Amino acid sequence: MPDDTNALAVALFSEILTADQLLRNRLSRVLPKGMEISHFSVLNHLVFVGGERSPAQLASTFHVTRGAMTNTLAKLEWAGYIHIRPDWDDARRKMVAISPAGRQARDQAISSIAPLINRVVGELGAERVRTTLPVLRDLRIRLEEE
Repeated sequence: MPDDTNALAVALFSEILTADQLLRNRLSRVLPKGMEISHFSVLNHLVFVGGERSPAQLASTFHVTRGAMTNTLAKLEWAGYIHIRPDWDDARRKMVAISPAGRQARDQAISSIAPLINRVVGELGAERVRTTLPVLRDLRIRLEEE
């Protein structure tokens, strides 16, 4: 790999990793008390897909181990944000659905993070964000393929 390409790749990934850490820190501070980014992410995904998912499907979606997802789901269930039921077709599996309280918690989280993310997008400019999204999406897709 030529030195210019290597330096460009290192700079790109350094910026992404640093931005990720800074964003996670800021989001953690504004999320409702007791809610972690992983909790919000699962609740938001369940609202987005509009149906049930198995813990294995959720683990795959979020690129985490089944154990990590089980831990997150246990916390969400304890908080009353999700319902976990047996899969009627396969007793070895479970299915996860968002509860009304979970939907309300997700909506509250959206309300608490919206000013932060809207301000950042406003400062960057909507057009710059629109042109950046395809590059980030392509990067994610390529990394998912590996």
